[in-house]
Amino acid sequence: MPLAFLTLFFAWPVVAIIGLGVRVQLFDTLTSADTWSLVGFTLGQAAASTVVAIVAGMPLAFLLARCRLPGRGLIQAIVLVPFVLPTVVVGLAFRGLMPGGGVWSIVLANAFFNVAVVARTVSGLWASIDRRAEDAARALGATRLRAFTSVTLPALTPAIGSAAAVVFLFCSTSFGVVLILGGAEYRTLETEIYLRTVQLFDLPGAAALSILQLAAVVTALVIGAVARKRRQAALKLSGSKETARRPVGGEWVVVGVAYGVIALLLTPIVHLISQSSLAGFRALSSTGHDNSLEVTGFRAALNSMGTATDATVIALILGVLSSVALTRLGKTAEFVDVAMMLPLGVSAVTVGFGYLITLDALPGDLRTSPLLVPLAQAIVVTPLIIRILLPVLRSIDERLRQAAGTLGASPWRVWLEVDVPLAARSLVTAAAFGYVVALGEFGATSFLARPDAPTLPIAIGRLISRPGELNNQMAYAACTLLVVVTVAVAVLIERFRTTVEEF
Repeated sequence: MPLAFLTLFFAWPVVAIIGLGVRVQLFDTLTSADTWSLVGFTLGQAAASTVVAIVAGMPLAFLLARCRLPGRGLIQAIVLVPFVLPTVVVGLAFRGLMPGGGVWSIVLANAFFNVAVVARTVSGLWASIDRRAEDAARALGATRLRAFTSVTLPALTPAIGSAAAVVFLFCSTSFGVVLILGGAEYRTLETEIYLRTVQLFDLPGAAALSILQLAAVVTALVIGAVARKRRQAALKLSGSKETARRPVGGEWVVVGVAYGVIALLLTPIVHLISQSSLAGFRALSSTGHDNSLEVTGFRAALNSMGTATDATVIALILGVLSSVALTRLGKTAEFVDVAMMLPLGVSAVTVGFGYLITLDALPGDLRTSPLLVPLAQAIVVTPLIIRILLPVLRSIDERLRQAAGTLGASPWRVWLEVDVPLAARSLVTAAAFGYVVALGEFGATSFLARPDAPTLPIAIGRLISRPGELNNQMAYAACTLLVVVTVAVAVLIERFRTTVEEF
């Protein structure tokens, strides 16, 4: 089912849009020095952003997985908030904080988005690791750092590798951040595809760059899959015992670093909120200056919540089925895994335009259907859910399943009684991530959302692009509303997650 969905709503549109121009100037584009300069900058800024995100995300992962401190639910919410903010708005926030722009502003802004990916993905597995192996190493004389690097870090390698792959793909296809902070001097493949498609109407050139981008993504995914397969630790999850406790000794240093990272994450958010005003919030009940929107800002917020819910349900079904299948497949597992990750690395411009030229061939013409946006968002969310669930499902001791089967449990009962309880934490994390990603998705939605049914990020983008002080105030007020909604959803999910663990 997931592969059928991927074929119909991803492979077909992408192949169709690429086929429009691949025969025209593929060779000229691929042999151009400017093209390879774009490739170099795209990969370089993505790699630097990934390193920064991992370095900043690991202390947060420790704080979330191993520390029992007051306000943990609020910390969970704060970590999630950057990931949901529209890229254009964050680009504006970092331009206000770093007026000079440049490469470092792009790297830091991309890392700002993706610290949550590292923190939540790694913490989901870290919280399930039995502390006794690390305590045994400490009892044998190992320092706290030596115990971490020798025992815990190898066990976390699959989750770190999964998070790094997702972050790299997100950063290599970053659009709004590079567009705002890079200006005319710094461009990536993604912004160049957009420029050639929307402004220059050079569809053949954009198609050729899309092929190059897809090839780079496939290469990165294959390398990541091979690395994960070679380095994956023989970790076995044997229970759901709580591993969080109050920090001791040198652990407080890591906690202090984690709180420092949280303060840095809050800085752009506080800057955004400081730009909003009461006049802007009042204007959200209107359609803006000169009717810049066709609906009110509050209506756009309701549209966002509805489409995000639909997209999350679809993505959870596809992601869970894919993760379960990948734990059972043999030699073809890595190939299927790479295939399911491809949507993260393909231009949203390519997918959006592909939908517009292909989906009219399906019964009912989905191009005018309200399901079009949730389907596009589900394509983006599903790989992230797989990356969160798969390391945990693969780490479950197969002997537990065999024991349940020996006692007469059916395969379905085994999955419910063994896999679900052990993976419950990661499943709720995946749902939370899926929802907030869909809530703030901007790229594909900007090409598919109808003018009379925009999501909140699309409304923010339209308001920013229109003249008028009222529109600017509405945009920042709408961004603040998006932050509030995200925090509320994250806190509710954290409470539900706690209930699941206690049950």
